Amino acid sequence: MNWTATAIFVALFLFITLLGFFAAHWRKGDLDLLHEWGLGGRRFGTWVAWFLLGGDLYTAYTFIAVPALMFGAGAIGFFAVPYTILAYPILYVVFPRLWTVAHRHGYVTAADFVRGRFGNRWLALAIAATGLVATMPYIALQLVGLEVVIGALGFPATGPSAELPLILAFLILAAFTYTSGLRAPAMIAVVKDTLIYITVIAAIIVVPLELGGYDKIFAAVPAPKLLLPQPPPNSLGSYSGYATLALGSAFALFLYPHSVTGILSASSARVIRRNATILPAYSLMLGLLALVGFMALALGVAQKPEFAAGFRQFGTNFSVPALFLAAFPNWFVGIAFAAIGVGALVPAAVMSIATANIFTRNIWRDFLKPACTDAEEAQVAKIVSLVVKAGALFFVIFLPQQYAIQLQLLGGIWMIQTAPAVMLSLFTRYFNGWALLAGWLVGIGSGTYMAAALGFKGSVYPLHIFGFTVPGYAALYSVLLNLAVAFVLTPVFRALAPDLHRDATVAADYV
Repeated sequence: MNWTATAIFVALFLFITLLGFFAAHWRKGDLDLLHEWGLGGRRFGTWVAWFLLGGDLYTAYTFIAVPALMFGAGAIGFFAVPYTILAYPILYVVFPRLWTVAHRHGYVTAADFVRGRFGNRWLALAIAATGLVATMPYIALQLVGLEVVIGALGFPATGPSAELPLILAFLILAAFTYTSGLRAPAMIAVVKDTLIYITVIAAIIVVPLELGGYDKIFAAVPAPKLLLPQPPPNSLGSYSGYATLALGSAFALFLYPHSVTGILSASSARVIRRNATILPAYSLMLGLLALVGFMALALGVAQKPEFAAGFRQFGTNFSVPALFLAAFPNWFVGIAFAAIGVGALVPAAVMSIATANIFTRNIWRDFLKPACTDAEEAQVAKIVSLVVKAGALFFVIFLPQQYAIQLQLLGGIWMIQTAPAVMLSLFTRYFNGWALLAGWLVGIGSGTYMAAALGFKGSVYPLHIFGFTVPGYAALYSVLLNLAVAFVLTPVFRALAPDLHRDATVAADYV
């Protein structure tokens, strides 16, 4: 056990626990109303929204997985940097419109908007179900990131003593989320992001100084990991895979329920546009964080005998904890590990709140109990948020970690299938709701088929066209099929089941 690091880690966790409970009294509102509990009353200004969205999107698993991908696979891991940069123009153009119409009609989820836009509760159910299924493994992966740093502190790899810290973290998360709603992760995100910036800045200064500069770091990295591999003849190889991964991920990023929850919690559309211009600061941090994987390679952490057990248990995900253990004093290791640990709680809290909002508004209220009161609606959401977190904990403790990774891989493919119904419908009412539902079904089916053809081990599908191979992100290929089906079938369904008269919104709602 690293007692110094553990003491600091526990102290910071206790601090954010108190902060989480205190948040119930911050910008106080009636937490028996869903928009107050689940959206913070839609009152977060520019800087709170910035910390919340940043804490929501740049998670503990990001902190662990991006450097681990650089450590294990090399340059392909950098795709996360351009994809986040591409996402912000989409945020700027598209999502202020969603905020405006949601604010005017009291919508809490993207599925609420779809229900209002098309008057089709089955299409709304499809959008809601996609968000639920795509987010659940994402929550589990946050606990995986937490599990890695708990193991690095020296806790046993197996048995009750290995699971106890995770269970305690779950109980802390469950308690302050239940009592404070979205206000808790919004307040804690300020601490989390501050700790992560301190950790990353320290890493990019201290480790190069120890190793003799960045030239020595890059010289120590095997040449194949510094560049994307050269494509074979008649193929775009990893080039098209890299580009389509970045583009497809950018379109999917803000469709996730936790992203939508962060957006709809803003106090105005202007706050969202401002955040689209200042959130790229996190992309800079992500690029620096990716270099940590190369630093771990240069430091040779995988060859150090004291880290052998960690790499056996966690694989390349142990590269970041190993780097900090090797390069920093124990007191700073405690701060760095706390940054990752708190970085698990913030997105896990927002994700559980987002899924609770979806279940309550788009399943419970739409299908099970339409006459429920506002207080009952909020209470159901609070209970569902606990169930969701318990499910994620069960997933991490009792099922192989690979299942969560595979489902999260599928989640990106599935989530982008909601883009035609959500994003395009903010700009045009050309599509028919039933045609969009058919397109969604084709997109989900084709995307899942491509992932299955790859053995659920990747998402870059080799598309063969006239003897030429174009590997590309399965999500992008499948959503193009989705769009084509929806576009072609819309005139058919307009004749069979017209739905323009069901639109509850008007043109002025989008201005």
